[in-house]
Amino acid sequence: MEKLTDAQQELYNWLVEYINTTKHAPSIRQMMEAMKLRSPAPIQSRLERLRSKGYIDWCEGKARTIRLLKDSPTGLPMLGTIAAGELVDPFTDVREKFDLSGLFYSSNLFALKILGDSMIGDLILDGDIAILRSVSPEENIQNGEIVAARVKGYGTILKHFYCRDDKVILKPSNTKYKPIRLLLDQLDIQGILVGLWRNYEKK
Repeated sequence: MEKLTDAQQELYNWLVEYINTTKHAPSIRQMMEAMKLRSPAPIQSRLERLRSKGYIDWCEGKARTIRLLKDSPTGLPMLGTIAAGELVDPFTDVREKFDLSGLFYSSNLFALKILGDSMIGDLILDGDIAILRSVSPEENIQNGEIVAARVKGYGTILKHFYCRDDKVILKPSNTKYKPIRLLLDQLDIQGILVGLWRNYEKK
């Protein structure tokens, strides 16, 4: 595929992000504002070049019908590895993308904010955001999974799940807290932990 100029690449990158986020094409005016241009002519010229090079296409005579033709990797650039033990050789060229888009568009994932320190043994800290996958009532949850469970008298809690017959233990990973023992029909499993988000940026 023919290489883009810097101006064409800038517009194309913006189009990819906009269309992937909003699920529809932008208007010429929105593109002008994003590229900080006062005239539509440069936008139209860049769009024509993107089309002729096979990056985009649209339906003639219809507004906001731009569609992407080239599959572009989304997400954060994965630049290599970083030492947290012995030194490793750094990488500076982008080889792949760390794609988080599934967290935002998947219908069976949801987030809960962590309150408390009962799971610090699993490096789950107060203020973290837990990413969970919804479970169906008939799903077989494996012992040891970290689940979000709604328990009468406790609210919704994040704990390790252990079940034998109809007896359940919800176990914390902090010795300051005692396991919760109850019957299977006394709790509602809302989801299984699949990820964790922690913001290190100082407010």
